[in-house]
Amino acid sequence: MRRFLTSLPFAITLLCAAPGNAQQVAPRRATFDVDPIADTALIGLAAGLGIALEQINSTGELQPQQIAPGFDRDKLIGIDRPVVSATPAAGAGGLSNIGLGLAIAYAVVDPVLSGYREQSVQTVLVDATLYAESAALTLAFTDLVKLAVRRPRPSAYQEAEKNKDVIGYNNPNTDSALSFFSGHASMTATLGATATYLAFTRSPSSWRPWVTLVAATSVTTFVSIQRVRAAKHFPTDVIAGSVAGAAIGIIVPHLHRTTDLKQRRMWVGFAPADARPWRSGGTLTLSGTF
Repeated sequence: MRRFLTSLPFAITLLCAAPGNAQQVAPRRATFDVDPIADTALIGLAAGLGIALEQINSTGELQPQQIAPGFDRDKLIGIDRPVVSATPAAGAGGLSNIGLGLAIAYAVVDPVLSGYREQSVQTVLVDATLYAESAALTLAFTDLVKLAVRRPRPSAYQEAEKNKDVIGYNNPNTDSALSFFSGHASMTATLGATATYLAFTRSPSSWRPWVTLVAATSVTTFVSIQRVRAAKHFPTDVIAGSVAGAAIGIIVPHLHRTTDLKQRRMWVGFAPADARPWRSGGTLTLSGTF
């Protein structure tokens, strides 16, 4: 009896400390970890690669993809065909620049506002790092895809049709073959996605994340439409850019979640109906913390 009473407090302590115990207090909100050395190096590498590719593109030394004189526009994807026939909208390019500028300005101001709300300089530095990393990776990835694909812009198709009877016509403009995918759309989407992810993480029970989500989606849509109206991109270019940018904007902050959440992320389970699941099937479950 005495031995049982002596060991009882120790048993209760183990029970309360068990990971799956219902009495364990879960963190109220997720936080983020950044490595000053690793993240700064990654930002520098991605940004340096992106800037270098931008400079190479601007020199005109790369031969752009040429459009065959007899190219049939009906071979384009259905959603892209009308852009070749449409007249470029005056001022649409400037409007897309304004939309992108607003997204960049928000990415600069948002970490400061978050730090003020939480009274934490660390929050400012962490959020600024996440924004910078998302933007740098998106810039590098976008430029790499542009150089790999070298899809002519809608304006290049229009110029080719105007000069279809000119023997030996050649388009020397490198930028004319950098249509896929849209850098404006990808950058706006990645900053908006990062802003939305941070808002849902830091203010999950307020109106802020929903307003951020609606604003980010609206600005990305606006920029994408203006790029198409300016004949700079096909609809598929801005759609692909928005999806790629949003994916990077979500992945970057999600991979920086604190360790306690990383240990219980997500898992997939399958329970067969009997010993022969390939005949009788079973139940597939997805669980975790997002």
